[in-house]
Amino acid sequence: MAAVPWVRVLLNLHRSVALQCSFALHPVQLTSTCLPRGLCTITPKNNEPKPVVGSENVSLLENLNLMGVDVKMARQRQPGVLRKVFTNEHGLAHFLQSKGANRKVIASIISRFPRAITRSADHLEQRWGLWRRIFKSDAEIVSILDRSPESFFRSSDNENLEKNIVFLTSLGLNSKDLHRLLTTAPRTFSNSVELNRQMVELLEDVCAKLGGEDPELFAKIVISRNLYILIRSTKRVRTNIDNLKTSLKMTDSELLALLQGPGAEILDLSSEYLKKNFKSLQLKMVSLGCRKKDIKQLVVTYPMVLYIGPDTLSSKLDCLLKGGITMKQILEKPKVLDYSTQNITGRLEELERVGYDFKKNGINILDSSRKRFVAKIEKLAVPPDE
Repeated sequence: MAAVPWVRVLLNLHRSVALQCSFALHPVQLTSTCLPRGLCTITPKNNEPKPVVGSENVSLLENLNLMGVDVKMARQRQPGVLRKVFTNEHGLAHFLQSKGANRKVIASIISRFPRAITRSADHLEQRWGLWRRIFKSDAEIVSILDRSPESFFRSSDNENLEKNIVFLTSLGLNSKDLHRLLTTAPRTFSNSVELNRQMVELLEDVCAKLGGEDPELFAKIVISRNLYILIRSTKRVRTNIDNLKTSLKMTDSELLALLQGPGAEILDLSSEYLKKNFKSLQLKMVSLGCRKKDIKQLVVTYPMVLYIGPDTLSSKLDCLLKGGITMKQILEKPKVLDYSTQNITGRLEELERVGYDFKKNGINILDSSRKRFVAKIEKLAVPPDE
């Protein structure tokens, strides 16, 4: 029983060191009476009176609460972390604070991605160094972690991250491209290099078979235009390319132009979703008197139309036609379909109020920023004699 007071002394000393001044960056002097890792939580021995509630680490829960972490959220997201014996929550907090993160940001990061507290100090330093090859400042990285902590903490394999940076750079992707990949599709860097290489080889093969002159440049362009493509399967991308060629009856040169242009943006879609949306688009346009070449024109000039679900697309087209706009005008300016049905309806009502003539003035006004649209309405609302 003499060991019990000694364990309590160790635990009290650990907590006082770890929680001093709410993460203040004071040097911690460890002596022989300290725990081996002063910035970590360790579950007490079995003879402690209050070690665990259920299967969760009580000391860890207390620390997280003191740090302002939303424990309920953490439990919902990654419950297994709260059962771990060894964690590094205070080491993580001190590290992030040294990079410019405040208490609120740190607590939010841990709340949303609890596994962050399992990363060692060495791992954090090494990973931060790799990210600094891509980002210009610590503040920029902190901002990204605040928005999406998963992008930094999801993978624990720093060696794989480094290999992917080298591989993607070898494709001709620059720091700006890598920046966008890390912030938009961070799972790209969790893939094995071999998996990413398979997608690149597929794209190069597609280019060569379609008569392209520079397969490597083609792959780079497609990846730059569609940041999600490297986290999709080669089977999906290959199927989408084949479906586009068959459905639109495209020549090799037409398909090549589409894929290295705006068509790259739809290659990551589910093959079934893409096929279903094309079929619905086709039926809707035929019902409106459009010809096959009109359908092809719309998809080629505005491939993102295949992102829009059947009901939503039908609603948008009906709304525009009801407002006095023709299918010919929509085909000439398909980006009006970018806007929500509610937005389109509101703008049409405002334009009707000021007597706007679409036949005379066209529909460019519908594809403008809110600020420009309001300014145009105010100008049109002023009587000519004023």
